[in-house]
Formats: sequence, C-alpha cells, structure tokens
Amino acid sequence: MNIQPDYKSLRQWGNVAVFGFLLTASACNEQKYLNPNPATSITSSNAFATPDRVLGLVNGTYKALKSVNFYGGNYYTYMEARGEEFINRTSNTFTAYEAWNQTLNSGSNFVAGFWAAGYTTINNANVLIQGLADNPNTVSETLRKQYVAEAKFARALSYFALVTSYARPYNENKGTSPGLPLRLQAEKTTANNDLKRSTVAEVYTQILKDLDEAETDLPATYTTGLLNTTRAHKNAAIALKTRVYLNQGNYVKVIEEAKKIVSASAPYSAATGVKHQLQNIVEIFTTNYTSTESILSVPMTELDNVTGQSSFPYVFNANAEYNLNPSGIWGNTEWKSTDLRRTFARTASGVQFLTKYNKPSPFLDYMPILRYAEVLLNYSEAAARTGDLVTAMNLLKAVRNRSDASYVFPASAVGTQEALVNTILTERRIELLGEGFRSNDLLRNLLPLPAKSSSSNTAPAVQPSQANYIFPLPNTEIVTNKLLLN
Repeated sequence: MNIQPDYKSLRQWGNVAVFGFLLTASACNEQKYLNPNPATSITSSNAFATPDRVLGLVNGTYKALKSVNFYGGNYYTYMEARGEEFINRTSNTFTAYEAWNQTLNSGSNFVAGFWAAGYTTINNANVLIQGLADNPNTVSETLRKQYVAEAKFARALSYFALVTSYARPYNENKGTSPGLPLRLQAEKTTANNDLKRSTVAEVYTQILKDLDEAETDLPATYTTGLLNTTRAHKNAAIALKTRVYLNQGNYVKVIEEAKKIVSASAPYSAATGVKHQLQNIVEIFTTNYTSTESILSVPMTELDNVTGQSSFPYVFNANAEYNLNPSGIWGNTEWKSTDLRRTFARTASGVQFLTKYNKPSPFLDYMPILRYAEVLLNYSEAAARTGDLVTAMNLLKAVRNRSDASYVFPASAVGTQEALVNTILTERRIELLGEGFRSNDLLRNLLPLPAKSSSSNTAPAVQPSQANYIFPLPNTEIVTNKLLLN
C-alpha cells in the first residue's frame, strides 16, 4: 500500500526542540497582568507545566535525532563513504569527500556537526529526564516512566553513534581507551563544559544501563504502525542491545537479547510487543515504511524533511555523487541477479547508483535506524561465533532467501565456523548496504578501511593502527572543554 504521512502522528520528529531555558521570576501581580508572558513562551518555570508541553519536549528529543548531521541525513552519508562500497565522483567536501578519501580533520564541518548533533540529543534527553523528576505530577506515573524511557533510549542511541566513531573500537582492548565525555545531567549554561573523557567501556556500560531501564518502562506497542515505527518501544531497546553487545564481542548477550524477539524457528518473528518479522524487501523501501520489519525509522514529510547536500538519497542517488563500487560488495558473484536486492540500483554513464531510497525531491524516504533483518543477522553472527552453526545457518538463510528464494549457499561458504562467520559478514554488506553500517562493521572487527579508486579519485587504505582509523575530536570541543585531552 502507498503510505501517506500522518503529520499529527509524526510530531515527535517535527517539533522544535528546547535546548535551554529562559530564566524568569515572577515579581508581582503588576507583572502578571500588565506584562503577561505570551501563551507560547516557554521558560524554566513552566516548561513542564502541562502535559502538552512535556510532550513537546519528548518530541524535541526525537527532532534532535533527526538533525541533518545525525540520523536525518549526514550520519548515513559519512558512515557509508568511509567504507569501500561506493566511489566518489565529485570531490565535493560538503558531501563527505573528506570521509571517502580518509582526510577528515578536527576542523572538518561534519566532525564538529556530528559531535554537536549527538550531544544536543543527549542534552535534550537529560533535560527531559531531570524535568520529569522535578515535576512528577504533570503527567501520569505510567506516562512519566515512558517518557523517561524514551529519553534514555535516545541517549543510548546517540552515545553509541558517537563512541563508535570518535573512540577506539571496544574490541581493541576491551574498552580501556579514552571514550567520550559522559554527560548525564541537564545543562542549561556553559558552566560544566569542562569534562574529561570516560573510557570506552564506561560509555558502553552507560549505554546498556540506559537500554535495560528503557526496556522496562517503554510501551510494548503503540496504537498505530506509524508510531510503532517512529517511537521507541520495548523491542526497539532490545534490538539496539543486540547491536551494542555485538560491537563488544559479547556474543552470549547478543543471543540472550535476540531470543526475546526472535522465535526459535522460521518464519522468525517477535512473540511479544510489536510483531516484528521480515517483509517484502522491495515494499519496505518503497511503499510500506511502517511494516513490522521496521523497528525504528526516521520519517520524512513535506513539512519536515532533510533535503539537499545533507540528504543521503539526494547525494547517493538523485545527484549521482557516489556510484556503487564494482570492486565492492556490488561485484560479489554470489549476490545473484535473481536477488530482489539487486533491483535497488540504476545504471547511468556505465555505472550503478543505489536506489534503495528512490523518492524524488523533496526526498521523503524514511531512513531506517533499526530493522528486523539486522537483528537476525546479529543473532546469526553471535550464534556462529559461539559454535551454534545450525542456528546461525538458519537465520542466515532466512535473510537471504527472503530476497532470493532459490539461492543455496555453497558448502565452501558455510562448511566451517570461520567460513560461516565470513559469509554472515558478507550478507550484512548486502542486506544493510546504504544504511550506515559498513564503517562500524569494519572497525568492530579491527579490519582496515580498504583502499578504493576510480579513474579520477583515489583513497588509501587505513590500518587499525593509524590515527585516522577513527574520527578526530572536533576543534569546537577541544577549545571549550579544557579537560577533553587530559
């Protein structure tokens, strides 16, 4: 079916966020009656005064996630550009060329913008959590817990995106490297800018704590498929935990969490909460963004969308700035022409461009954050790495055969534990192409960022030992946080 956006239901991604508060004080009745605050004035004393205002702050946290430098746009562009699946055609520094050729530096616009977008979302979440604690009676106790849980989910998602980009991989040394400033209180001034970095392990511990607590208090479902796709619920917290534990190499915990939302046998589905299961791969990217395969997506509407050079669909498809690399996963001979995922491409000037996001301007494709297919692949990889090859194989087949029903994996690709793990990693490259996973999948496995080239552009390989294996800390943070480099 052709989905028409429900603008009222999408308010959580569209309202203006409240990042700080005006400090005001009530003087006397003269001020109250002669100089009243307008009804739309939001101050520190009344921001949590009504249920609608509290909901506005919840919406603001989702809106912050949708920043052009975060899950609304550039996050996908830069994460994909760092890998080897695409070839840059324009050398346009505004559309991730520095990420593609591995020359990002502390002064790069995206390095600063991504950091700021992540911490803006984190502070929005912190403001919401603190405000609900200070004003516990504005909404019901159940709703208060839900809103706090949504804030913790957003904070966890934001910290995960940041720590996997600006800090050394967890699996390098079990997280003992410097991580991020762990900001957990609401900041309304610049007084607390100076904050040293916690370790990578400490950041992961906070992420998982937030997600465990969010799982407890998030709703199992919402009233519509649209809300189930665009707001965090219990299964969203569980799904994100499978990603976080996979990044840590904690495969036992990946399996434990995945079993909560993946049935014991095919056809795989979630038994509780939103009834997640695989759906037609073409439909979920073209006509039904709110199917049960979607666990969380960024919605776009004509009233609230990301376009131009910050839009992944514009940069990688409409404006043809990156073509699919024939030496990358697109050239994999075991990815057969019978696979429906091969239809997500168009040919122009003798090369292919990804059309997974194919809406014309103003580019109203939903951007996926969590899909059920990823959960199955997370589970499959964890099962394979812990020796349960039968379960791993069955989950892998479910993902591949959903798009190519006749395909049979060669024995050489799945006959040993090592071969099966590698085949699952290859399947991730196919299934999650263009969804912002490639850079982190390389880093969590301590693999080089591969070299890539075309007739006009060349990018070198980056080894795990090199400084530019991760993003540099932004100058904007270095100059305002005196403890950052301590």
